[in-house]
Amino acid sequence: MKYEKVALIGIGNIMFHDEGLGAYLVKYIEKNYIIPENLTVVEGGTLGFTLMTYYQEYDKVIVVGTGSTEGAVGTINSENAEEIMSHESGIRKTANEVEITMMVEICSFHENMGEVQLITMVPHDIIDVKNGMTPEALSCMPNLVNETLDELEKSGILLKRKEDQEVSFEEIIEAFANPKISDFQ
Repeated sequence: MKYEKVALIGIGNIMFHDEGLGAYLVKYIEKNYIIPENLTVVEGGTLGFTLMTYYQEYDKVIVVGTGSTEGAVGTINSENAEEIMSHESGIRKTANEVEITMMVEICSFHENMGEVQLITMVPHDIIDVKNGMTPEALSCMPNLVNETLDELEKSGILLKRKEDQEVSFEEIIEAFANPKISDFQ
């Protein structure tokens, strides 16, 4: 299905090791792929409820972050809005999951809510205060990229790689950990 306006939002706090994987993922896609006009890529970090406007203003919203589903590190889960809301209270274990669920529930009362897809990956460590990712989770990031690209393709957006550069996850993580003023100009 093709959508007029799609938002890809990466969420998570980069200060808690693997928790920042959604932020790293969207920056990786932004640096390595040509972004078409109908796709808005958002590094949502810890913006929380301020992201709610995307749910109401876009036809499709794809949110990527950490998840607490059962499975080994790197296990990927993908759920639509109905599946997100069908979980019983208490199933959501991370702050991101609780916040996303609450936003979907609130926005579902709004008649203009876009389609929502939540893609999560089981992290190794979201407790330790440390910039970067654990080697265990970092090794699984290519799978998360592929899952995200597949979801974008299902939404009518086929991203093409930039030919002139390749920016690695390690470079993305380093830039987040040591930002320079030139990164914001």
